[in-house]
Amino acid sequence: MDFSYTTLKNTFMAPILLLLVLFMPALQITGGQSAGVCYGRNGDNLPSDTEVIDLYKSNGIGRMRIYEPNQATLEALRGSNIELMVTILNNNLQALTDAAAATDWVQKNVQPYSADVKFKYIAVGNEVHPDAAEAQYLLPAIQNIQNAVKAANLQGQIKVSTAIDTTLLDPSFPPSDGAFSSAANSFITPIITFLGNNGAPLLVNIYPYFAYIGDPANIKLEYALFTSPGVVVQDGSNGYQNIFDAILDTHYSALEKAGAPNMVIVVSESGWPSEGSDAATNGNAGTYYSNLINHVKTGTPKRPNGAIETYLFAMFDENLKDGAEVEKHFGIFSPNKQPKYQLTFG
Repeated sequence: MDFSYTTLKNTFMAPILLLLVLFMPALQITGGQSAGVCYGRNGDNLPSDTEVIDLYKSNGIGRMRIYEPNQATLEALRGSNIELMVTILNNNLQALTDAAAATDWVQKNVQPYSADVKFKYIAVGNEVHPDAAEAQYLLPAIQNIQNAVKAANLQGQIKVSTAIDTTLLDPSFPPSDGAFSSAANSFITPIITFLGNNGAPLLVNIYPYFAYIGDPANIKLEYALFTSPGVVVQDGSNGYQNIFDAILDTHYSALEKAGAPNMVIVVSESGWPSEGSDAATNGNAGTYYSNLINHVKTGTPKRPNGAIETYLFAMFDENLKDGAEVEKHFGIFSPNKQPKYQLTFG
């Protein structure tokens, strides 16, 4: 825009430019950024919530996923301009099949903070499998939370979805053949339909690390770390240099077959451990996270236009996390707030 037309025009634009300058620090946090970070709290040595939010801000991390609506976290997020995904854990799904309980959940955990906390998603359930006891409760819980969000007049700000893992696919290779398995189809398709009707994305947790260690004979480390020098998998007109894109596009193919060709996928978790199992080293993890942050600024071979909203897992190593030892070492920061890798967000 040319500001040289008249003095009057300059006078008119001055207060607008002043507002832009005043708001620029807040805009810089999320502008053009695709990568957020998951904040898990399964540790007895982690910083306070206020310190954690300050760490997000000082590193330019503009998106966060949390795994429960912890009040101290929500209070610390006030005015931070950090976009937030809140998870409802699987053990709460049955209770939320009651509409009144879902309304109460939103009124307690969202509405009191919504004026100055940037809620973006509510992830109802995490990696619920078709044969799990919670499977029968997932869609009713999603529907009730959606209705509660709408009743609170927050549907324009908050999208309600669920996070799945990659085990629902069969076949899963090549990407163009991707489909939800016969066992998962009747479970996930009604959920996808409901999400589509409400303009919500599907959330998918994608871990090239576990794909690699599960089949190292056929999946090369470079293909998992974004370091392959050329195309590894040719699928029709689409060439894949990394397995992250291949997994993501396999899910897009599955969505097409489930009647949702225009649905967007948000990668709700992706990470690489620094110790505890095969290929879990600081070098590999640092390479993965750095390349992931850079890579998701652009699309995939199947969906080349636009960035890939992605949440790194996780902010800290978590010494109380259940499961194998490797699960405790996905942090990009140590609990003392020191960075484990040289990463640049934004």
